[in-house]
Amino acid sequence: MAAYDFKAHRLFMEADLRPGEPLALDRAAANYLLNVLRLGAGDSVLVFNGRDGEWRATLEPDGRKSAGLRPAEQVRAQTRAPDLLYLFAPLKHARLDYLVQKAVEMGAGTIAPVLTRRTVASRVNGDRMRANAVEAAEQCGILSVPAVLAEQRLEAALDALEPERVLVFCDEDAAVADPVAALAAIGPGRPLALLVGPEGGFAPEERERLLARPETVRISLGPRILRADTASVAALALIGPTAGDWL
Repeated sequence: MAAYDFKAHRLFMEADLRPGEPLALDRAAANYLLNVLRLGAGDSVLVFNGRDGEWRATLEPDGRKSAGLRPAEQVRAQTRAPDLLYLFAPLKHARLDYLVQKAVEMGAGTIAPVLTRRTVASRVNGDRMRANAVEAAEQCGILSVPAVLAEQRLEAALDALEPERVLVFCDEDAAVADPVAALAAIGPGRPLALLVGPEGGFAPEERERLLARPETVRISLGPRILRADTASVAALALIGPTAGDWL
């Protein structure tokens, strides 16, 4: 039997979590619990804030439109977010929503949109990305919601990387070799960054800049051309068991 309670409803809250200290719900959260899920007084909800672990709380309705929660006990201690910085060229609308959700599910610790020469979308909605990250964390039992950074040029993002952080970048022009072996050679416990470019690929000067950076691993994702959101999921799935937090 699975140790995790997949049937429990989970809710992210910004407030500190302490036993017996009531938590006020905003109108949207109260409506969701009372009228969408149809929970009642005394029903159990799991709450987390990314700092204090996960707590079992009881619902305390106040009429049909407002309610609060009262934490009773901590059921999971807080875990540290994976040290994986996910850099990606923004996509449009629903595909960006999907990309952010899957990045959270696959272990990204920080989500950072970067603007490349061939990026299609030049602006992103940070609040919408944050909402998608929270929703994915709620649904998948994740305790740490990744930070969502504002968009910046690729050059600025590269300049901001710590020298010891290993940068993995997916390049359709890389030799079709064994990406698993290349990633496994990084070794466990290293701070990582993953860069997935736009569907038009990296410009020659961007590729030259990337290859000139020390601590950079260039990988191919195989012989097929993948859409950017598909490439992101594939790369994250490769990193987890070879150089990420699966080890």
